[in-house]
Amino acid sequence: MTETFRALVIDDQDGKPVAAFRQLSLADLPDHDILVEVRFSTLNYKDGLAISGAGRIARRLPMVAGVDLAGIVVESRHPDWKPGDKVIVNGWNMSETEWGGYTRFQRLKPEWLTFLPDAFSLEDSMAIGTAGYTAALCIDALEAWGKIRSDSREILVTGAAGGVGSMAVSLLAARGYKVTASTGRPETRDYLASLGATGFVHRAELAAKGGALQKERWAGAVDSVGSTTLANVLAQTVQSGAVAACGLAGGADLPATVMPHILRGVALLGINSVTAPHSERERAWAILAESLDRQHLAAMTSVEPLSNLPQLAQDIVAGKIRGRVVIDVAK
Repeated sequence: MTETFRALVIDDQDGKPVAAFRQLSLADLPDHDILVEVRFSTLNYKDGLAISGAGRIARRLPMVAGVDLAGIVVESRHPDWKPGDKVIVNGWNMSETEWGGYTRFQRLKPEWLTFLPDAFSLEDSMAIGTAGYTAALCIDALEAWGKIRSDSREILVTGAAGGVGSMAVSLLAARGYKVTASTGRPETRDYLASLGATGFVHRAELAAKGGALQKERWAGAVDSVGSTTLANVLAQTVQSGAVAACGLAGGADLPATVMPHILRGVALLGINSVTAPHSERERAWAILAESLDRQHLAAMTSVEPLSNLPQLAQDIVAGKIRGRVVIDVAK
């Protein structure tokens, strides 16, 4: 193994978190039981906030950034894992309180690891990443609600051109649902239609303040935006429908009322992808293996070197990234 390797590290500079490349050694890594040679990571909105400084994501400094990683076990002090195992890690507070995936090597706790599903390569798994895994968690929650059927009204996906949204559109369409995509970028409509969207709503229609109860339209929804958008989606959801909420790109507030919940029985299903138990993770990856169109995955994915991360972080926060970005940590 190499004596030193490059990592993207967030550290304090004059009271502000600043990301920069740094050479690390194995001795610098946390004292956890599993050493993984990282092959790929990915870029999420949270990564963009952390690296660009637009949001204070890292709560312990210095911090190796990166919410996701995929790689191969090199050393193990735990009986469940052995050298050569191909593994993925999503969440578990990486890039917040635990060192993350933007590095060539990382030491990890054994309970964070998931075996790479046979259906996917290491690169595939990071094309999916937290975004795809979260989208699958949302769909699992909606289907577990038990009142949403593929022959019902439209399923809405907000932030549809982003990572979670793109994955949700593709998965829902593959499972037979009628999918309406909400996006503020008209130029992405052909892309979203290619993933299976059959209807479109401009995000401005959902961003304006609306009534507590509005015309019923959505059988269910996957929302990654939050704030007023989520409030309007809830107000437009049909009797006994459900909305899976997994993001806050539009804000962490929820200027809503209880009216949709107590008069229409609408469920708000919170999705926590960071510390989801392994049973939920396994169901999510099973949905991905069963329903994710590999051509769709390729169409929504680009591969970028680790060296491009500072600019990519700026781009994703500015809403300029479409679909998924895999990070090759060796480049």
